[in-house]
Amino acid sequence: MKLNELLKNVKPLCIIGDDGAEITGVNIDSRRIAPGHLFVAIRGTQTDGHRFIPAAVAQGAKAVLCEVLPEEKAEGVAYVQAASTEDAVGKVATMFYGEPSKKLKLVGVTGTNGKTTVATLLYNMFRTFGHKAGLLSTVCNYIDGEQTAADHTTPDPIELNQLLARMVDAGCEYAFMECSSHAIAQKRIGGLHFAGGIFTNLTRDHLDYHKTFENYRDAKKAFFDSLPKTAFALTNADDKNGAVMVQNTKAQVKTYSTRTMADFKAKIIECHFEGMYLDIDGREVGVQFIGKFNVSNLLAVYGAAVMLGKKPEDILVVMSTLKSVSGRLDPLRSPEGFTAVVDYAHTPDALANVLSAVHEVLDGKGKVITVCGAGGNRDKGKRPLMAQEAAKQSDRVIITSDNPRFEDPQDIINDMLAGLDPKQMKKVVSIVDRKEAIRTACMLAQKGDVVLIAGKGHEDYQEVKGVKHHFDDKEVVREIFNN
Repeated sequence: MKLNELLKNVKPLCIIGDDGAEITGVNIDSRRIAPGHLFVAIRGTQTDGHRFIPAAVAQGAKAVLCEVLPEEKAEGVAYVQAASTEDAVGKVATMFYGEPSKKLKLVGVTGTNGKTTVATLLYNMFRTFGHKAGLLSTVCNYIDGEQTAADHTTPDPIELNQLLARMVDAGCEYAFMECSSHAIAQKRIGGLHFAGGIFTNLTRDHLDYHKTFENYRDAKKAFFDSLPKTAFALTNADDKNGAVMVQNTKAQVKTYSTRTMADFKAKIIECHFEGMYLDIDGREVGVQFIGKFNVSNLLAVYGAAVMLGKKPEDILVVMSTLKSVSGRLDPLRSPEGFTAVVDYAHTPDALANVLSAVHEVLDGKGKVITVCGAGGNRDKGKRPLMAQEAAKQSDRVIITSDNPRFEDPQDIINDMLAGLDPKQMKKVVSIVDRKEAIRTACMLAQKGDVVLIAGKGHEDYQEVKGVKHHFDDKEVVREIFNN
């Protein structure tokens, strides 16, 4: 594809060289540049891509897109200056891959909690309906039935468009993707055409990156601000930020709620560990999920499916067959008669929701023992809040390691313990070794109790000093049960 065609949706400040040069690839990593490629220099959070322009040219780059033109320019290389390469890269990538998002019904899901569940259930639902569909999520990416690894909640713009193009080539009609606040703020979804957007909820998270809650909220809101008028914007009316998200959108706004007037409504009729009976818009349905927060997630799935043209009665039939996403309220029954529940909850609100769901089922007939930690090199402010939420709704709490990354695990644990008062501290112990913490919790549990193991869910590793070591909470629990 010619360079000037790639720049169709970009407004260059200037172009030096041949804007008709034939481009054979686009990359933001100079190490992946091959002869004929366009190198896009991005000012990242860790390093500035402008430093690697000479390396990209040495690798054979035919063109360079940058914010600051280099003093030395190689012969035969076109240099394009843009006000923001972060803004331009998505637009360039989507053109290079043939604007794949316009050939799919692409639905984005954003919010603090529930993104993976909502996106994955929509993907599973539409495949059950007989459609070919794609999924971009924290857990895994799928091109119809083909699984590809997911390193980020939302990939970089080039990988993202590459995956969407592969979905189009595979005959997919729909694609469902999580849109993280980082991805929105860093314009990773720039240039994509969405058929719809879903807002789940908003609570404290990622303040290490966004600095303030307002910045975090506005990053999410920017997604809805950019939706076209042909799209739908489905928002959670039970969240105080639900109305804020859609106040400036051009899309058709619809609401869902478990508590107030909305376009899509639901309530719990009955609840067990095996699932719930719900009333959704006046129709009863049995689902294999528990917890009020999952009622909201299912309602978002239901509303989105309606907006995508499916009949309510058909949606509920499929919904009754859907199963929980890996690592989300995964129950494992012990030989001794207690239940271990593995969940990804890694924010104060998510932990509170999961504990509430456990209590809804227990109904006062068993004790709750919670194992939790907090990630290293992330928002430190949520650590004491996580411990507080665990202590509020648990009979015993074991604070342990999550992914310490480059921090000392004991320092993270101390930050969590600092949020507890003397009364709460009486039911809390700390054990740095996560496996030993889980084993201790299981030893404390008796018949009818629940051991909640929170924070890692589907993850099968523990990151320590930059190295990922194999660690799977569910594997550990099964091993303890077998022994």
